[in-house]
Amino acid sequence: MSHLAATAPSTPLHSATAVPHDHTPQGGLAALTLAAIGVVYGDIGTSPLYTMKEVFAPHTGVALNSAGLIGAVSAIFWALMLVVTLKYVLLILRAHNHGEGGGLALTALAAQAVGNRPALRRGLLLLGVFGATLFYGDSIITPAVSVLGAVEGLQLLAPSLQSWVVPISVVVLVALFAVQRFGTAMVGRAFGPIIVLWFLTLAVTGVSHIVEEPAILAALNPLEAVRFLHTQGSHVLLALGAIVLALTGAEALYADMGHFGRRPIQLAWMGLVMPALALNYLGQGALLMRSPEAIDNPFFRMFPEAALLPAVVLAALAAIIASQAVISGAYSMTRQAIQLGFLPRMRVLHTSATASGQIYVPMVNLLLLVGVVAAVVGFGSSSALASAYGIAVTVTMLITTVLTFFVVRHAWKMNPVVAWGATLFFVAIDLALVAGCAVKFFDGGWFPLAMGCALFLLMSTWAKGRQLVLASIREDGLDLPEFLEQLSTTQMNRADRTAVYAVADPHTVPQALLHNLKHNQVLHDRNIILTVRFANTPTVPPERRAEVQSLAPGFWRITLHFGFMETPDVPEALAGCEAQGLRVPLFETSYFLSRESVVATPGSGMAAWRERLFSVMSHNAGSVVAYFRLPDNAVVELGTRVQI
Repeated sequence: MSHLAATAPSTPLHSATAVPHDHTPQGGLAALTLAAIGVVYGDIGTSPLYTMKEVFAPHTGVALNSAGLIGAVSAIFWALMLVVTLKYVLLILRAHNHGEGGGLALTALAAQAVGNRPALRRGLLLLGVFGATLFYGDSIITPAVSVLGAVEGLQLLAPSLQSWVVPISVVVLVALFAVQRFGTAMVGRAFGPIIVLWFLTLAVTGVSHIVEEPAILAALNPLEAVRFLHTQGSHVLLALGAIVLALTGAEALYADMGHFGRRPIQLAWMGLVMPALALNYLGQGALLMRSPEAIDNPFFRMFPEAALLPAVVLAALAAIIASQAVISGAYSMTRQAIQLGFLPRMRVLHTSATASGQIYVPMVNLLLLVGVVAAVVGFGSSSALASAYGIAVTVTMLITTVLTFFVVRHAWKMNPVVAWGATLFFVAIDLALVAGCAVKFFDGGWFPLAMGCALFLLMSTWAKGRQLVLASIREDGLDLPEFLEQLSTTQMNRADRTAVYAVADPHTVPQALLHNLKHNQVLHDRNIILTVRFANTPTVPPERRAEVQSLAPGFWRITLHFGFMETPDVPEALAGCEAQGLRVPLFETSYFLSRESVVATPGSGMAAWRERLFSVMSHNAGSVVAYFRLPDNAVVELGTRVQI
């Protein structure tokens, strides 16, 4: 593996946002709000397809009568109010990392807030990384359950189509993943209007049934939710495990904040999404109060027969959009994890010349496709997949609550009584939801947890392995100042060019430099010791991109800083060093990289099997040349063995 000294610093380059403030990307508020509706709310917007059916599934024990319906709808409504509106929309959206949201951005923010307590900082980093791994489980289950739930509407048109639900779903999903390489810009422009139509449809169909059975409006009383949960007795966790399906997608509000800003996301939720969801759940409850037999598919039973086919088509489009949102999120999460030092480099393709966030990661796309198809074929129905759906989401919600506490208490300096009180309130809700999903562990809940644990193992192994590699390089490397002092007394042939030597430790002599001197007996006129660091912030201001330090005649040390949401373009960053008095000509510069061959050895580093796993990951890491946008014809790679 060729290595360009890309490291996540132990301390942030810039301090995190100490106090909350709004961050809205460029663009009109109305346009951003429309786009937010299309991208952010696709997942939670498709929850009505299957939530009510699962709440009254036989295994939950919830009675399909007026009291049960009013109580269940009340529990869903107040779950949306407390978890989504109060927790995410009003509180957590304020905890942004220089405008960016999401699990890893929040993790970096929390870790910075407790930077003076190393043990706690490491613990929060590990907790946040585990939460990030569960997002990948969501990225597999969301497309599977959403598309299956939509296509299952065909069974109402013609029961004979039941055997075609899984094959049609697989075809739709394969086509969805196949077009990812072309980027989301074109389809993205259509997201907003389609999802707006979807939410308007939810609202209109809901109102039409509420008018016929207004008694369902009693569900707006929070006491009905309390009474409902109390009367479930020993089955309360099963009921909670189904109700949580109405909340899936809440994390997307936070994860996509960097794309749209806090205000557009809040306006979209308050102005359209929340009212439409509430009206539709109330409408489904009203329908079931009049026609309990509609429980086989209460969402599609709300439509008259003539409107059923358009409803299925619209639901399928909404499901595809919901899937697109989490797939794109998986790409962004992968890039963040790579640049924060938790995953090896992968090939990242940019699908837009103007929007840096629109990327495509072929390896992630392939793995997600395999996982989604396996989930569809293996589980076979949206009801079966619903058992696997909640547990990853609820554990992620719990982790988000814990991390947010350290931000509001230590970064915002909020009153400890308020900080602890709010945290314990939301932790109690999250734990109840986690427990409700945990009872479905053997019915499919193990699936996302197993994926999360496997990914956590890979990510923690990579991070620990990189630490061991850097420690080995420092231990075996030569001290740079002493080397330069000895070199100044030695006559050496000089090449009239610039050499850039990439190092993991800027205080040791690059192995590539030693190999160059040994084999070629030549030294360049200008030699740059280069280190690339990724900050715990999404972006780094251009004026702080490069640190230039003169070491000796003909030698400079340059440290380049990038945010974890930025694309590292090393030649462009080096060209900017001219403002600091060092000219790095593009066509007169050679890049010397050390291709590390990691050798696992007995010792106190990691278990032998983890060291071998890290060695395999290192060997298969993506090209450093492409990742850092180095010119292919100006790179020289020299091999070196590193023992860990």
